[in-house]
Amino acid sequence: MKKFLPIVMVTILSLSFNAFAQEEESSAPALSISGSVDSYYRAVLSGGTNDPSDGGSVAPTTSFANQTGFALGMANVILGLEGENSGFVADLVFGPRGTDAVFLSTTASSSIVNQLYAYWNVSESVTLTIGNFNTFLGYEVISPTGNYNYSTSYMFSYGPFSHTGLKADIALGDASLMLAVLNPTDWTDFNPTGDYAFGAQLGFGGAYLNTILSDDFYQVDLTAGWDLTDAIYLGVNATKAKDSFTGAALYLQNSFSDDFSMGIRGEYFKDDGVGAIALDENVIDLTLSANYSVGNLTFIPEFRIDMLSYDGYASDSEGLDFTDPDSPLPINATYGKSLSSFTLAAVYAF
Repeated sequence: MKKFLPIVMVTILSLSFNAFAQEEESSAPALSISGSVDSYYRAVLSGGTNDPSDGGSVAPTTSFANQTGFALGMANVILGLEGENSGFVADLVFGPRGTDAVFLSTTASSSIVNQLYAYWNVSESVTLTIGNFNTFLGYEVISPTGNYNYSTSYMFSYGPFSHTGLKADIALGDASLMLAVLNPTDWTDFNPTGDYAFGAQLGFGGAYLNTILSDDFYQVDLTAGWDLTDAIYLGVNATKAKDSFTGAALYLQNSFSDDFSMGIRGEYFKDDGVGAIALDENVIDLTLSANYSVGNLTFIPEFRIDMLSYDGYASDSEGLDFTDPDSPLPINATYGKSLSSFTLAAVYAF
């Protein structure tokens, strides 16, 4: 009996140690991997040409989905680690959409970095983040998995994409507050001028009032979204950027099943000097999209029409038009009265 007791005690201690080790291992932060892959087909239906030998292809002067025929979006890989009080995100992009998103990157290695930041949960209500993160202004985002429509709006395209700086997210009960000190917009690698901007966001009840301020610029932006019913969703975006643009958009979506839904975006955009179309002119874009999911793969067929307030212009003031087969319009050229196109995108999220 005396020989048996030590063996029992050793066994109990061994089992306790193993259980403790497994508990420690399970509570340790784990690396997560997520992201997406997307590609698309796009064709001009009216107001342009799909033949590069006959004036080139014409697309709305917005970001992404601007090529004709079969084209590539991007591969997006997001690495993350969330500890008890701190963590990081490394968001990498490869392909045309990613390259366009980080257009002010200055080195080959940083040109694949969409986001790169670390954060510290100072308390249950305060989180500090430092590094490069996507903008808090606007309704749409860079990743196609975060947007209902595949093509993007004018407000998104000419607003900020990303910021580098320090921000504090503060939970205030039913409300939220974010305060930030930032490099000049979209300069993600470093600060090229020594100037800084101030950013703020106030959220309440599904609505967010956003602003960015610097010595000679400001942008004020409102985004909101509500589930009107179990099947119907309404989103809103309105923005004003000093000497750049003014715009507003509605996003209405209806889910017919867990796998199929349809939605429309209606946007008004006025050019106050940003150079998207022509000074003091405006454009209305109507985009009708469907989302059909097969597991993690989503197909997005989309019809879009862009209607300008003027008949177009060129450097010689001749007033070029989509419908003129002799118009030497390059890709993303300033264009005539209207343009309609069809896009079929495939987006796989993991």
